[in-house]
Amino acid sequence: MTLTNDPPAIDAGFEHPFVDVDEQRELPLPHRYLRGGFSGTDTRFSLHLPQADAYEGRFFQYIAPIPDSEHFSEGLTGEEDRIGFSISSGAAFLETNGGGPRAADPFSGLDPTIGAYRANAAAAQYARVLAQQIYGPHRTYGYAFGGSGGGFRTIGGAENTTGVWDGFVPYVIGSPMAIPNSFTARMAALRILRGHFEEIVDALEPGGSGDPAEHLDEEQAAALLEVTRMGFPPRTWFGHASMGPHGLAALYPGLRAIDPGYFEDFWTLPGYLGADPTPSLLRDRVQHRTTISSLLTPADLAATGHASVAHGGQSTGAADDAWLGSTSPDLPVAVRLTERPAVDPQTTELIIETGASAGARIVVLRVLDDIAIFGPADAEVLRALRPGDELTVDNSGFLAIQTYHRHQVPGPEYAAWDQFRGPGGTPLFPQRPMLVGPIFAAGAAGSVQSGRFTGRMIVVACLWDREAYAWQADWYRSAVRRHLGDATDEHFRLWFIDRATHGDVEPQEDPTRTVSYLGALHQALRDLAAWVENDTPPPATSVYSVVDSQVTAANSAPARHGIQPVVTLAANGAERAEVRVGEPVELVAHAETPGVGVIVAVEWNTGAGFEAADAVALSAQVTVSTTVTFDAPGTYFPSVRVAAHRDGAASDGFARIQNVTGARVVVS
Repeated sequence: MTLTNDPPAIDAGFEHPFVDVDEQRELPLPHRYLRGGFSGTDTRFSLHLPQADAYEGRFFQYIAPIPDSEHFSEGLTGEEDRIGFSISSGAAFLETNGGGPRAADPFSGLDPTIGAYRANAAAAQYARVLAQQIYGPHRTYGYAFGGSGGGFRTIGGAENTTGVWDGFVPYVIGSPMAIPNSFTARMAALRILRGHFEEIVDALEPGGSGDPAEHLDEEQAAALLEVTRMGFPPRTWFGHASMGPHGLAALYPGLRAIDPGYFEDFWTLPGYLGADPTPSLLRDRVQHRTTISSLLTPADLAATGHASVAHGGQSTGAADDAWLGSTSPDLPVAVRLTERPAVDPQTTELIIETGASAGARIVVLRVLDDIAIFGPADAEVLRALRPGDELTVDNSGFLAIQTYHRHQVPGPEYAAWDQFRGPGGTPLFPQRPMLVGPIFAAGAAGSVQSGRFTGRMIVVACLWDREAYAWQADWYRSAVRRHLGDATDEHFRLWFIDRATHGDVEPQEDPTRTVSYLGALHQALRDLAAWVENDTPPPATSVYSVVDSQVTAANSAPARHGIQPVVTLAANGAERAEVRVGEPVELVAHAETPGVGVIVAVEWNTGAGFEAADAVALSAQVTVSTTVTFDAPGTYFPSVRVAAHRDGAASDGFARIQNVTGARVVVS
């Protein structure tokens, strides 16, 4: 079939679409692949179309966190396989580059609405034209989904367009005050609480004391309380070693550009911590002059044994790594220093003092021995670096940013900032001339989130999200209710997933503690399509409470609603058992779905990895048990993981909604 490029002109600048690749592909499932773009723009798209007998008249469109590539979803496997999931769900799959890398650069001069929603909208409208040409005349439904920065952009598309998409699934979303504030207090806690995380984690584990501050001094306890009241989920400190600055590394240069005076005021003006520094702040400040010994490309860095360490240019377009950006393999991603700082600067800057890049600043994610590993950086700056260039390792800016949220007190609808308000709501600290969060939010989404949209929407949020704190999804739900009122439930759902963090990936840093939320995302898209196309209401919004910016879901599955099963585990009848070496411990797990779906899998992990339990009857409730012994003294945390599926299809690799929990066994 010959494709014609003659859709109606829907957006100035996107009037001339084209297709330059049209081929049949067999993986992950047989489908027709089209690649194209819009003449006169950098916008490109990939469209994967099911065979006619598998097509049900819809497309799912993935919105990446940052405009970058239209090929991010190709080659993914397992739960992460967006193309395979879409085709198996009767949908075509659409992905764009969001307008290209220039659309991600706030200093490029490109209209920011292109990267926010216009490039994605133009591709969505042209995808309908192509679907009509290929499958014949039909009502073509379109659904956009994206997480993290892609959640901002998905909401931007919902709130700034009409008739482009029929529904939306934004996930792990932030509020207009997310940036940089979700990262700043966390970075302060990571610095101040060094050496105490194991105690904090142990207190919060099953059978622990429940008091994470019991071994902390005054400054440490205050830092833990501050970040917890900002919304950080304290049960996730087990991952402290891998957190780092995350997206703040990419946002930091923009923050310096928007509010350059802060970084001087912090160290000099009353009311800022740097003007009356704590001993730990003085201890941790690094201003170290040295030179570049050698430049390290990604291959060079891998050869040093640091292949697994995150660095700029590693983006896969996922919620947890898009901030790393893309780069060329011949550009340096790190430098070896002639002399390392005496104190670990943690996240820092390299200020280039001499050479062709003199005056430039490069964000450094980590300094390991004498190697400084870059975050996302300007390619031209990196290209001009040379051995022998002098530089200063200076973390003054990143120390200053750790309390920036104190000087960004928004309106009373943001309860996380109540800790920084005095009587009558007056801020306790000097305030900056502007709130920068809404500026960043509008840059990502094209406007500040308002809660006003047409169509239908299901938000998927995670209770253990360390980057997009869970209360922000509740903030957006409140914004929607202000506009829709009693009609909210006709258009909107919010589902919280317990024990899931920010990344939309299948492997977990610690699978005994967390689960992937991808199955819930799959089910949200399928339920959204049924809601829009057949008017079949999806399961109700989760039942939860918000206290001191901590979101807590109802205890039992029937009371919690949403779509995730709830699982409990008892060791000898309690969450903590104390036994002798060789003494048997009975583990009893109970799992229940929230009124939809059935349990299709139960897996035990008693220390050697997850293994399937004995055959489990497909049911909305299951209770399983096993007996274990431990042959050495110590503290053990056996765990159980369950999966539910709406239709009881145990063999379906998609839409498996998981949960996990553990118990403590102390062996003497």
